[in-house]
Amino acid sequence: MPMVGLGTWKSKPGEVKAAVEAAIDGGYRHIDCAAVYGNEPEVGEALKAKLQSGVQREDLFIVGKLWNNAHKKENVKAGCEKTLKDLGLTYVDLYLMHWPHAFEFQAFGPLIPKRADGTVIYDEETEPTETWAAMEELVAAGLVRSIGISNFNAKQVKSITAMCKIKPAMNQVERHPYFDQSRLLQVCKEEGIPLTAYCPLGSGDNPFRKPDDPVLLADKVLTEIGAKYGKSSAQIAIRWQVDSGVVVIPKSVSPGRIADNFNVFDFQLSAEDMAAIAAVNRDWRCNEPVIVIDGVAKPRDAAHKHYPFNDPF
Repeated sequence: MPMVGLGTWKSKPGEVKAAVEAAIDGGYRHIDCAAVYGNEPEVGEALKAKLQSGVQREDLFIVGKLWNNAHKKENVKAGCEKTLKDLGLTYVDLYLMHWPHAFEFQAFGPLIPKRADGTVIYDEETEPTETWAAMEELVAAGLVRSIGISNFNAKQVKSITAMCKIKPAMNQVERHPYFDQSRLLQVCKEEGIPLTAYCPLGSGDNPFRKPDDPVLLADKVLTEIGAKYGKSSAQIAIRWQVDSGVVVIPKSVSPGRIADNFNVFDFQLSAEDMAAIAAVNRDWRCNEPVIVIDGVAKPRDAAHKHYPFNDPF
């Protein structure tokens, strides 16, 4: 699995095709996708164009994700097949359970089923372990090469490893210098599960951001280390992940930034640099889905018994 990939969350239709093509042209071979991003058909158009131009499928590493409304055993395969159809592929290299908590399945319904007041309609009966068992069947069916999890906290990781026939190949979580996930990283290491970092640059365009949220890329430590290497603070934040042994998927639709985000393999951070970056951790999570009810923003899924962020890590 390539250490640096292109994230596609928040990449709008009309923009993502060109972004994926620019990334592959620039050397990326890892593209991170998800059904809920709403742009997989256009990502598929880009993949088709690049494959027709001579890029070999076996040289690409494509990640897909099972959305929350397809957790029931009878819906898992259909959810995967929809992703494959949209991407124009016969298999994905890694398929993740996007979140441990489930939403109610509604045939031809919305991805996030809601009541009139805006609250989400949950599926409280389906356990993540049941969904995992169904995902294991996708490997046997040849629809996916490997399977993993996303947004699972430490207890939830251990609940899967305690029952699985196939160990998760990955846990994809938010991670950046202001949220280093050190405890979760250690637990996953003990379980033999690597991490992928999403929102590695602090997600400045995140729709859930608050006006007083910190700006990671303006951090003095990152900019000073960047000046030493002739690199941007974004490149330092990405290289920090690589030197931590964490896969990283920065998102951009700008060809220049896509190229810059990949230009991190000509230097390595020193132990002193790594220690300086470790000191800026704030345990600040930049990405938590919210809903606004009666003018008040609240975590969207905190009422679900399997909502992972109710646990400190």
